[in-house]
Amino acid sequence: MKKIIYAFLCTGLLSLTACDSFLEEDSKAKLTADSYLKTELQATSQVNRMYWHGAPRHISKASSAYVGPRASLDAMLTGYFVNSYEGQEITCMYSRLLTRQQNVSTVSGMMNEIWDDCFNAINSANGAIKYIPGISMSSASAAKLMGEAKFFRAFNYYYYLVKTFGAVPMPVEPYESLENLFLERTPVDQIYTLIESDLKDAVDNLPATKFADNGKRITKYAAAMLLTNVYLKQGKYAEAAQYAKVVVDSPHSLTQNGDLGMSSAYNKLRSTDDLDEVIYAQEYNESIQTGDWWPTYAFSSQAVALFGTYSIFERIYGPTDQFLNVYEESDLRVQPNQFFHWEYTHPESGLVWKSEQAGCWYYYDENALLNTGRATKDWNFFRYAEALLAAAEAIAQSSGVTAEAAGYLAQIKARANMNGKTVAQFTTELQALSKDAFVKECLTERLREFPLEFKIWDDCTRTGLFPVISKNQKGKVEYVSLVGASNASGAVFKESDLLWPISIDELQRNPNLTQNPGYN
Repeated sequence: MKKIIYAFLCTGLLSLTACDSFLEEDSKAKLTADSYLKTELQATSQVNRMYWHGAPRHISKASSAYVGPRASLDAMLTGYFVNSYEGQEITCMYSRLLTRQQNVSTVSGMMNEIWDDCFNAINSANGAIKYIPGISMSSASAAKLMGEAKFFRAFNYYYYLVKTFGAVPMPVEPYESLENLFLERTPVDQIYTLIESDLKDAVDNLPATKFADNGKRITKYAAAMLLTNVYLKQGKYAEAAQYAKVVVDSPHSLTQNGDLGMSSAYNKLRSTDDLDEVIYAQEYNESIQTGDWWPTYAFSSQAVALFGTYSIFERIYGPTDQFLNVYEESDLRVQPNQFFHWEYTHPESGLVWKSEQAGCWYYYDENALLNTGRATKDWNFFRYAEALLAAAEAIAQSSGVTAEAAGYLAQIKARANMNGKTVAQFTTELQALSKDAFVKECLTERLREFPLEFKIWDDCTRTGLFPVISKNQKGKVEYVSLVGASNASGAVFKESDLLWPISIDELQRNPNLTQNPGYN
């Protein structure tokens, strides 16, 4: 049941204020939290709204036929992923060529959207966190709502704002008047202190159950996965290992292959909602909230001739041939109709689509493309595979290459291996690696496991390493220092490439802000 979607439709129009954007001066802002957040229903509505606003939507929302979610732009910085329509969507081109510094006015609009949406969501979370303790409801209900609000405050601060802009203002109270609107940037370490505190509270108070079994609401394990990523970002590996193992020991589990074809784990992840592997997802359905253009991203523009359900098809986020060399020959994930595809025959008309460049099979939604024109597949933010890889890396960094760490990494490698190599065999081999080699193997496996989930740039910035994938030897990856390295389009990374610019609009609104170094 699509519980959050339904709740959002019924009550999501209620919000902390009626302002549509952060710091927007609007007379409707007189509707403040102390006059609104009075009942459990209102508090639930306030929290429901967070599922559909801010950072999650910049990762999962396919609202345009020509450019993907804002998170896709980060991956294009590596040069390994391209948008075939970048002549129009030039922010994609500026990202790939590392020329954002000379084109701030063009990039600014998207950055303003990210800033406003995330701070709007934080403002909603701040209101919920302030007023829920005073609302009459059971302590269990209050704890869950507070845990969800703190998760989303952390998600917006960490998962987008800090990683995108670095230091940002850090309001922790809801805006209920026009006073103290224009805050200075708070140092990143102070923001991380708040994020860690919020997520620890969320882990302690949210239900210890699977996401699908919790009405698709945030759980203890979603909060622990996000906290793991926060600790990895800061190089706090012992803490990352602690919380990654919370997820590893949870009721979640790795999806297994039924076969090496359409019943593979990767096809199940593509086509099936509510798998035990899914720790947190954005839910979609046909009647209330669809996945918009996601299915069209699976093809190039020539696919228009095959389908009557969508008017536009574009390869808005496609891997280069060089990126595909990250996979060894025996890796199931690079075989046709797993993560990628090069040819498709329409099952009714027999018309054929072919491409020299890989299309993204992971985005293929059969019913939407063949029948309804309405995407319904949920978008997976966190999967159990990520918990295993994070635990393996964090344990190795903090305790060395133990059997436990090797075993976690081995599960991912064994699932993808087409030659029947077992988890035990991989574990034995991996334990023989040095710490440095093992960690790099974890990073390489992340490239292979999450190619279409926009995680590559986060790994580059948190490790300070850039993966140089061989152009002629499959499976070979070397790692070099990020700053000073050439991306796959031949552009050289500068220190200023690690962050995006603050939007021109926001700098004009708030005189206390300063621009990130390197941007005009």
